Amino acid sequence: MGIIALLLIAFSLSFDSFAVSVCSGLSLCRKHLHFSDAVKIALSLAVFQGLMPVLGWFLGSTVKEYIQNADHWIAFVLLSFLGVRMILEGRVPVKDKKIKNPTSWRVLIPMSIATSIDAFAVGISFSFFYENILFPALLIGIVTFGISLSGIYMGKKVGSKLAGSAEIAGGIILIIIGLKILIQHLIG
Repeated sequence: MGIIALLLIAFSLSFDSFAVSVCSGLSLCRKHLHFSDAVKIALSLAVFQGLMPVLGWFLGSTVKEYIQNADHWIAFVLLSFLGVRMILEGRVPVKDKKIKNPTSWRVLIPMSIATSIDAFAVGISFSFFYENILFPALLIGIVTFGISLSGIYMGKKVGSKLAGSAEIAGGIILIIIGLKILIQHLIG
């Protein structure tokens, strides 16, 4: 898997965090948004988004030898499932995804875990293509941080129009990458 595919996956995975960040910005629009609060939210989302592929990679690495003949199908199914789920979630209006206090750790930790479950599944797929997970995980974390930080400020300013479209686009990209992996493996 090349750097372009990896970047597309990183961006696609970050769209869940982007949608949550837009919602966080909307939730914080009634009070002054401190830069430290925005960084706290974005950093939490990025850390979990970067950590989950590592956990998935370790799980995938332990079972890789048993499922190596079907790895392309597993990657295709996982990425397609995640893509379809993102498309469906992207159709839910952002105003219906209100977040109470996104700076509270009680809200922030579960929100970070929920948005990074997809990254765990992608980490399982990565175990078939990468010997070392450090660079992909760092890239996913860095991209998520930037996308999330911008999402918070966009949510504060422009609101709900962008988040759903970004999630839908991310879902489509994941499906396309899954198809690419499958076709490349089947063709040789």
